[in-house]
Amino acid sequence: MPMSDKLIAYCHLVRLHRPVGIYLLLWPTLCALWIASDGFPPPDLLLIFVLGTVIMRSAGCCINDFADYRIDGEVLRTRERPLATGRLRRRDALAAFTVLSLAGFALTLFTNPQTILLAVAVVPIVALYPFLKRVTHLPQLVLGVAFSWGIPMAFTAGAGSVPGAAWLLFAANLLWTVVYDTQYAMVDREYDQRIGVKSTAILFGGADNFIIGALQALTILLLWLAGRQFELGAPWFLSLIGVGVLFGWQQGITRGRRPEACFRAFVSNQWVGLALLLGVVLGLL
Repeated sequence: MPMSDKLIAYCHLVRLHRPVGIYLLLWPTLCALWIASDGFPPPDLLLIFVLGTVIMRSAGCCINDFADYRIDGEVLRTRERPLATGRLRRRDALAAFTVLSLAGFALTLFTNPQTILLAVAVVPIVALYPFLKRVTHLPQLVLGVAFSWGIPMAFTAGAGSVPGAAWLLFAANLLWTVVYDTQYAMVDREYDQRIGVKSTAILFGGADNFIIGALQALTILLLWLAGRQFELGAPWFLSLIGVGVLFGWQQGITRGRRPEACFRAFVSNQWVGLALLLGVVLGLL
């Protein structure tokens, strides 16, 4: 394979052409970093967390494709991924995961011991997640932990400790991750049922939108409580209204459970995260 084609295959492996996953991981982490820094964070920390988010999301994609190399070829949405088509091998994905994980860890060496320990602890969680869909209908909960881990890391790096209210943000983000990853799983539900892959979309069945709505309401409640604890002010609570509108729109378009509509709902969550970040930034001005 020509080098240029292999580079393109690696870009597809880490989903650089589909950055929505980066945003879903980045916005909550930056919210926590802004709060921990009581305003604009130090430039070095901001750079560390932005780069770290991109790197670790990319690492997660590598280990996901390593685990799903047989499954991806059976699903319409994923059948063109590099391992499914043979453009890359499993060892390529595993090597990329290792290199990216080490690069992410190297960034944390410029922070403090607490943040380094948290960084080490999250790697097994990231590696375990893609394998859980074979044994449990709740892999989205583990993904929620992985996608929320940047919140306590941001507090240890920016403030030296994790205050109690930060765990409200953690819990809200975990529930929100279950929401959007369930919407994502609804896209592939027909294929997953046929090949035996488990997910919350399959577990919830016909009650999927109702349960998602309940989780969305709990997410907003926890974010409201966190905003009060951190005294984020009117901009934060206005952002929660915007989040509520977006959640309502998602409920509307996914009522028919059409795969393309569920995917649009999933993608729209990047704007949920951005609205929250704007609420934090403006609230701390």
